[in-house]
Amino acid sequence: MTEATTGTKTGARLDAARMDAAPRLPVDRLLDDPGTRIIVCCGAGGVGKTTTAAALGVRAAERGRKVVVLTIDPARRLAQSMGIDSLDNTPRRVKGVDGADGGELHAMMLDMKRTFDEIVEGHADSERAEAILANPFYQSLSAGFAGTQEYMAMEKLGQLRAREDWDLIVVDTPPSRSALDFLDAPKRLGSFLDGKFIRVLMAPAKVGGRAGMKFLNVGMSLMTGTLSKLMGASLLKDVQTFVAAMDTMFGGFRTRADATFRLLQAPGTAFLVVAAPEPDALREAAYFVERLAAEKMPLAGLVLNRVHVSGADQLSAERALAAAENLEEGGIVDQESGNAGLRDSAAEADATDAGAAESGVDADVDEITAGLLRLHAERMQVIAREQRTRDRFTSLHPEVAVAEVAALPGDVHDLAGLRAIGERLAAGVPAGA
Repeated sequence: MTEATTGTKTGARLDAARMDAAPRLPVDRLLDDPGTRIIVCCGAGGVGKTTTAAALGVRAAERGRKVVVLTIDPARRLAQSMGIDSLDNTPRRVKGVDGADGGELHAMMLDMKRTFDEIVEGHADSERAEAILANPFYQSLSAGFAGTQEYMAMEKLGQLRAREDWDLIVVDTPPSRSALDFLDAPKRLGSFLDGKFIRVLMAPAKVGGRAGMKFLNVGMSLMTGTLSKLMGASLLKDVQTFVAAMDTMFGGFRTRADATFRLLQAPGTAFLVVAAPEPDALREAAYFVERLAAEKMPLAGLVLNRVHVSGADQLSAERALAAAENLEEGGIVDQESGNAGLRDSAAEADATDAGAAESGVDADVDEITAGLLRLHAERMQVIAREQRTRDRFTSLHPEVAVAEVAALPGDVHDLAGLRAIGERLAAGVPAGA
C-alpha cells in the first residue's frame, strides 16, 4: 500500500468519524430560550470552565438576556477578561457589552465567608449574630471547612434566583477533582450542621444555666472527655458556644440545601459539562454525565474546549511526512553535475556564482518547506488522537450533544476574546473542521 493511499484512507476515516459524531449542542437556542434560567458549567479543573461561563454570559447578554455570571474560580481571570478591576460578592455591571437588544451582563465572584456571614445576619438578631461572627469555630468553618465553598455557591445561586433581577444565571462551579464534590458537599455540610453530633453538643445549652453545666459535667463527661482529647478543650468550648448561638438557624441549612438541589433539577436549569480532548478530562466528563443522570439533573451537553484543527486537513500526516522526506533526500543526492572543463572567463565565473547562490536559496526553501510539512504532520497526528479520544466518549454516551471549541493561539483576556469563544460555541464545531 502506498503512502498516498494510506493518507487518503486516514483522511476518510476522520471524515467518517465526523459524520458519525454526536449531535451538535445548540448553544444559541439554549441561550435564547426564556425558559432557561440557570446554566451550570461543571467539569474537572483546568479545562476552561471559567472562560466558557464568561463567554456564554457575554453572548447571552448581547442576544438580549439579562445575565449574571457567578464564578468560584480563585484565579480571578474572569474579572480581567471582562474589564473589571475586581470581583466580589456583589454583582457588578460589565461595560463594553452590546446591549442594543436590551441585554445586560453582570459578574461576581463568590466570597464564601461573606455569604455565610450574610446568612447569619439575615437569620439571627443583631446580638446573636455578633456572637456568632466573633466565634473562633465559626470563623474557621466559614473560611475553609470542607464543603463550605460548594454550599455557599449554592446558597448564593439561590439568593440570585430569588431576586429576579436577571433572567439568566451562569454558574462557574468550583474546581473540583471529583464530580461528587459539587453535588454532595452542600448536602454534607447541611447534614453536619443539622446532624446528631451538633444536636448532642446543643443539648447542654438547651438545658440552660447551672443545670446545663451539671448535665454536661455528669451526663456527658465520658463523651466530652473523649472529644476534648480529640479536639482540645478550647476548641470544644468554641464549638459548643457556636452551637448554642446557632440553635435557631440549624434547620434552615438543610432546608436551603434541599431547596437549591431541587432548583438544580428543575426544567429551567441546564448543565454543561466542560472538558478538553484529553483522556483524563473526558473520563472525568463521562463520570459527570453519569452522575448528573443518576441525580436526575438536566444535562444540556458537552463543551469540548481546546480542540486542535487544521485548515489543510485534506493533506494527511502520512503524505506530509513522505513529502518532507522527499525534499530532504533531494537536497542531499539531487545535485547538478560539476563542469569538467576549465572556466577561464569572467562571464563563466559570474554564472557559476549565481548558480551556486540560486542553489543555496533552493536548498533553504526546501528545508523550510520540509519543516513546515513535518509540523503539519504533527498537527494532524494530534487531531487524529483527539478524535479517537472523543470517539471513545461519544461511543459510551451517544445521546450527549457536543460543541467543540478550537484551541486559540493565546489566552483569552478581553471581551473580544470571549466573543470569539462564544461564536465557536454557537458554531458547535471548530473552525477548519
